[in-house]
Amino acid sequence: MDKMNEQKKTLLGKTLAELREVVQQLGLPKFAAAQIASWLYDKKVSSIDEMTNLSLKNREILKAEYEVGASLPVHEMRSVDGTVKYLYCTQAGDYVEAVYIPDGDRATLCVSSQVGCKMNCKFCMTGKQGYTANLTTAQILNQIYSLPERDTLTNIVFMGMGEPFDNMDAVLKALEILTADYGYKWSPKRITVSTCGLRKGLERYLNESDCHLAISLHSPFPAQRAELMPAERAYSIIEMVELLRRYDFSKQRRLSFEYIVFKGLNDGLIYAKELVKLLKGLDCRMNLIRFHAIPNVDLQTTDEEAMVAFRDYLTKHGVFATIRASRGEDIFAACGMLSTAKQQEEKEKIPFNEK
Repeated sequence: MDKMNEQKKTLLGKTLAELREVVQQLGLPKFAAAQIASWLYDKKVSSIDEMTNLSLKNREILKAEYEVGASLPVHEMRSVDGTVKYLYCTQAGDYVEAVYIPDGDRATLCVSSQVGCKMNCKFCMTGKQGYTANLTTAQILNQIYSLPERDTLTNIVFMGMGEPFDNMDAVLKALEILTADYGYKWSPKRITVSTCGLRKGLERYLNESDCHLAISLHSPFPAQRAELMPAERAYSIIEMVELLRRYDFSKQRRLSFEYIVFKGLNDGLIYAKELVKLLKGLDCRMNLIRFHAIPNVDLQTTDEEAMVAFRDYLTKHGVFATIRASRGEDIFAACGMLSTAKQQEEKEKIPFNEK
């Protein structure tokens, strides 16, 4: 990969329109923008020197100010189930996670959109870090670009560190590059963005992207949801569902709700009944998720019997529900745990232990 150089600007993460501006400013031929885009997003080169259909002179002009800007993971943890958690380091020295999840003929990458998170959800390790920075489009795409298994990927989910709708510009630009003809040429059906629900971001996403949408729900009761997810106080799940009813999810774009099932908290059938009432008439599905324990949080995952009963009630009453398989439980399964451990190691200057 290109050696990171703070003086040089990054080509990775630029749209075709932005690459046209670059070549114009540098006095390169107009057609060079499409060539550079192809080298980046189709051939996925690691250096400008590899862009061999640009003349040597033009490569040198480009190299004087720019670099590809990709960087390999600095750490990885491998699970017995094939899941791999990768740690990337930004130029500022911050750590973000991406998780590669192979499953038969599918391979999903869970990517991060921020360093830390402002949302402070009770059950989320990333929220305990606090917020440090938004990732740039280049830093978001680098998690895919520099992934050792990148050629096997079938799906991408924005369910890693951070709240994607709190970094809307960078996330939408990444989605454009992933789905554009000049970019990765992926179908929007292969990409899902998850959010706890920020009003402006949600409206913008629904109007500007065709990718799938996943809403973190976790309780149908606003007061309880606010205890779990402070963002509820700014934009209630009731209002959110009313907005979602204005959009058509019966065609390509899919709407799903994420529901972590906590023991003795939200796993009773009264919750399932309220979910059915809340989501009635909405074309959606429900993903039921086991809770991965995190330090100093007094929440537990529910037992299998309660999970199955919950799923069956929802499906029987018109809300199609599935239980998501837990992956990577032996490698800091909860999002944010690996980066938190690495940050702690940096502070204490102790050898980093993979356990």
